[in-house]
Formats: sequence, C-alpha cells, structure tokens
Amino acid sequence: MKAVVTVTGKDRVGIIAMASCECAKYGANIVDISQTVLGEYFAMIMLVDLDELSVDFKSFADGMERAGGECGVDIRVMHEDIFNSMHRI
Repeated sequence: MKAVVTVTGKDRVGIIAMASCECAKYGANIVDISQTVLGEYFAMIMLVDLDELSVDFKSFADGMERAGGECGVDIRVMHEDIFNSMHRI
C-alpha cells in the first residue's frame, strides 16, 4: 500500500532531509518525489510505500504531521485509498 505525503511552507534548509528522515524512522520508503520552490515557499509531494511501516497508518500520519509542525512546515499524509475511491465516483 502507498500514501501521498505533501510538505508545504516557507523555504529553508533541511526540509527534505527532515521529511525523508521521518519517513525512514517509520519504515516508509520514498518511491517518488517532486519538489519546487515558488518564490519563498517550498512545496513537495512524495509517494511512499507503506509495506514495511513499523507503526499503524494513523501513527505514521500523526508523527509526520507533528514533525512538520516542529520544523515549521505543514505535512499531510493521505492513504492511496482516498484517491482510489475518488476514481470510482
């Protein structure tokens, strides 16, 4: 199973490092990543594989959001099922 992780906020050094370290901490493998800086703002989307997750999905999502808050960015984690169910509408 997979999830989409978005990271947005004011650009600064270390955002990608923090997000990737948090993913690794929970056993989430980044399989694709796209990032850009728009003026002074940072935006990143990651597709992560959750097959080796060391905690349940909610704990992973909560931990990522908490780490983002501590770093001054907004991190959202969306399970792939959200996108799959929207496709069926």
